Amino acid sequence: MVFSSLTFIFLFLPLVLIIYFSAPRKWKNAILFVLSLLFYAWGEPIYIFLLVFSTIIDFCIGLYIDKHRDTYKAKLGLITSIVISILVLSVFKYSGFIVQNINNLFGTTFINPDLPLPVGISFYTFQTMSYIIDVYRGNVKVQRNIISFGAYVSMFPQLVAGPIVRYATIEEQLRNRVHSVDLFAEGVQRFSIGLAKKVLLANNIGYIWAEIEATNGSEMSIALAWLGIIAFAFQIYFDFSGYSDMAIGLGLMLGFRFLENFNYPYISRSITEFWRRWHISLGSWFREYVYIPLGGNKKGLPKQLVNLLIVWSLTGIWHGASWNFVIWGALNGAGMIVYKVWAKMNWNIKMLLMTLLMGSLWVAYTLLSAPIWNLFFVWGIALWIGTFVRYIYWWIERIGHFAISGTPRAKIIGWISGGWAVVQTFVFITFTRLFFRSGSNLDPATASQEAWETATNMVNQIGGAWNSSIIPDFLWEYRYVVILFVLGMVVHWLPNRVKRWYRIRFCQLPIWAIILIAVVAIIGVYQFVTADLQAFIYFQF
Repeated sequence: MVFSSLTFIFLFLPLVLIIYFSAPRKWKNAILFVLSLLFYAWGEPIYIFLLVFSTIIDFCIGLYIDKHRDTYKAKLGLITSIVISILVLSVFKYSGFIVQNINNLFGTTFINPDLPLPVGISFYTFQTMSYIIDVYRGNVKVQRNIISFGAYVSMFPQLVAGPIVRYATIEEQLRNRVHSVDLFAEGVQRFSIGLAKKVLLANNIGYIWAEIEATNGSEMSIALAWLGIIAFAFQIYFDFSGYSDMAIGLGLMLGFRFLENFNYPYISRSITEFWRRWHISLGSWFREYVYIPLGGNKKGLPKQLVNLLIVWSLTGIWHGASWNFVIWGALNGAGMIVYKVWAKMNWNIKMLLMTLLMGSLWVAYTLLSAPIWNLFFVWGIALWIGTFVRYIYWWIERIGHFAISGTPRAKIIGWISGGWAVVQTFVFITFTRLFFRSGSNLDPATASQEAWETATNMVNQIGGAWNSSIIPDFLWEYRYVVILFVLGMVVHWLPNRVKRWYRIRFCQLPIWAIILIAVVAIIGVYQFVTADLQAFIYFQF
């Protein structure tokens, strides 16, 4: 059962709200726990036992650590919990991948276990791990009520696709949370926005991506291919941020405030900034529990770069059990390493290095006919232009202290420089997603080979001949999708003061008016559904 289904919106959610708000305060966590288990069992009844097992184990280990605090037994409890969590995750998510690679490496014929992946296991496993680590560190008080702990682990708004909610975020809310009409109205509004992102934008944009992806390679042009991967970039954004909006909205209805998971990531001027704005809960988890314990940036630049590579390799593996996800993570890690080193260079050296790189790519483009070099050459030109513009801006800033600082010309160049940085970041992120998308929803037994072949074909397609003549016809065929996309982007980029104004007005309405408007809006959204609902992309994790 997905949040965007009519069954959830008009059957499950109303029943949850009626039962939840009819119950006395002391029973609300128990009601939430039971209803969350029911939600999870709706789709996968058998794996509810795995969820309950993880809940009981980490609840007991948390009590054990608290009892033996500051002794070796506490550390033993911590290690035991982490080992069990990683083992459970590995068995269900990575066993097929591990067996396949062992067979390929040693020529063995071990049988692939071919276990179905429990929905949301990557998310709730990380939540229980963060709880145990925080208890061990003394950052949170141990939870002594298993019902309240179960409500935290299994809470249905964020159970199957995040955001990853750390126990510290809702520790106090589990004991004493506020319920009000204003908070409920804010939740309804946030849920409706997320639903519109998913149904109107993500699903429809996904049709463009799917159509282009299915195009024969011989008929593919670089223009059409890039249109496809840009479509996927916005599909995954509206899909995942839409789910996060719905999860946050449902939490507000129930009295919980989850942290934001997205912050306009596509306006980022660097890879580092992008990952501070995208899937914030996952990034903060790896930073808090992997990057900082490894030493972070406290032990010099070389150690920091190694730590970044480790974190991003683990991030890639977390996303999927195939080599394409590892490559995706490694590319982003390498990109962040390059950025860190690049940021510390003098601009004269930057310009020299970029010119040498451009020359090398030109030689490769001239001597080699592989599409990949066509792609890199075009990308290299864009990088060189961007570097040159920012180089000029750097000189203007240096001279500006005694000449033209603050002049309109300097400001314009600054805007161009910043805008080009945004474009370059977007292109890099979009390119790496070729490897991410190619392995989505594949059978773990064949994922690595199939994903690699798909990613390779995509690279060949986007490095082919530039033929933009097909674009107008394609966009006209999908004109209604394009119109929806444009309207959605306009609403998405409305000034915050405008959004704040209509949100306040909505929350001030009577409860009956809030519900009526929400129902009408939801029904209106579904009038634009042109095909079966697509599953959330992040359900595979």
